[in-house]
Amino acid sequence: MNGLKTSALAIGAALAFASVGTEAAAQDCTTKIGAVLPTSVDWGKPIASTAQYAVDIANETGGVAGCQIEMVLRDTQVDPKVGVDAAKALVDLDGVQLLLGAVSSGVSMPILTSVTVPAGVMQMSCCSSSTAFTALSEEGKTNGLFYRTFATSGVQAAVGAMVAQEQGYESVAVFYKNDDWGQDIGGLVAEDLRALGIEVTAEIAINDAQASYRAEVTEALQTQPQAIYMALYPDEGTQVVREWISLGGTQNMIAANALKSDEFKENVGMQFLGNFIGTDTASPRTESADAFVDAYTARFDGPPSGPGLANSYDATMIALLAMHAAGEGAAGPQIAEKVSAVTDPNGTPVTADAAGFAQAKEVLDSGGTVSYQGATGNVQFDANGDVSAPAVIWSFGESGIDEMKYISLTEVNDFMASMK
Repeated sequence: MNGLKTSALAIGAALAFASVGTEAAAQDCTTKIGAVLPTSVDWGKPIASTAQYAVDIANETGGVAGCQIEMVLRDTQVDPKVGVDAAKALVDLDGVQLLLGAVSSGVSMPILTSVTVPAGVMQMSCCSSSTAFTALSEEGKTNGLFYRTFATSGVQAAVGAMVAQEQGYESVAVFYKNDDWGQDIGGLVAEDLRALGIEVTAEIAINDAQASYRAEVTEALQTQPQAIYMALYPDEGTQVVREWISLGGTQNMIAANALKSDEFKENVGMQFLGNFIGTDTASPRTESADAFVDAYTARFDGPPSGPGLANSYDATMIALLAMHAAGEGAAGPQIAEKVSAVTDPNGTPVTADAAGFAQAKEVLDSGGTVSYQGATGNVQFDANGDVSAPAVIWSFGESGIDEMKYISLTEVNDFMASMK
């Protein structure tokens, strides 16, 4: 398969049915959508590029609701205040009714509560995993405006505990980023470790931009754990690991997917990561997921190895199809209501390429529903806008990320149930 570039060419003739008037309309009007993503960090740039890739595919088919889509991108710098200011500008100045982002739960949450919900704008996140969003929805405080294509922190926490059990670790110290995401996953993994009979020797909060984390590392070292678990981002993760190793800490490390970063690997050094094991949610082993890998590789000259790329693609495609179903000029609540028409398990199956996007628009225009088969599989949201997912255990290799083990959705769910 030659990817979506080839697919787009292949459907060129099929798109010839579009009337000249429709094509002109698509060219004469532009609809802006917003994106708040951390483009100033190495792992954030590909997430943004993948979202733009999906927008490009939609525009190849004539756009959305008769108009071309312009994605207005603003950098969050993984900072809640910067993210909120960026989102406000997109909503107040650019008038967007759809906002993609953010990545970090600690940035997505204040955007949701102080910007998108009050303004009635739909927010679709590729990567925010905190269970706090589920709780907020259950309390009726999201107004049905928030969706995410990344599974909750519970999946990675459970798999992190699974790794510790499989490695035979009897004691683990937990480092977590002191934000919504880190507090959530850090607390969950500590709970899961204890459920497996593994001692949690320390739970250490790591704050932003400290000159040194020696005090925090020393506190954890004094508890003499056999391994450490890290729910940290690359900047803080690099500093913590450097301090940890320099003070004689073990190389037995388990980490959430935020450390799936070339920056982290290069700054720490492979010589210190021999026993490092990472966790992540994973795309199912389906034809649609394989097709995305092939297409992404053709577009970007390399496979989608960073965190959140498949999720970013699906978040964007689903949101754009919902916008199309809602019609030109639709407001955020109307777009959000149409997500179910795009992810209907009983709808017409459509692929996640240009041909599938064009087919989906035809079905939706005729009043039907579609079942989007995407980079993360057959996406289905629950009442809170959440999805579940398989998982993967990985390590750093000399040339990239090496997959160690794939864990199916059934295996993930069974393991999580066993701890309860």
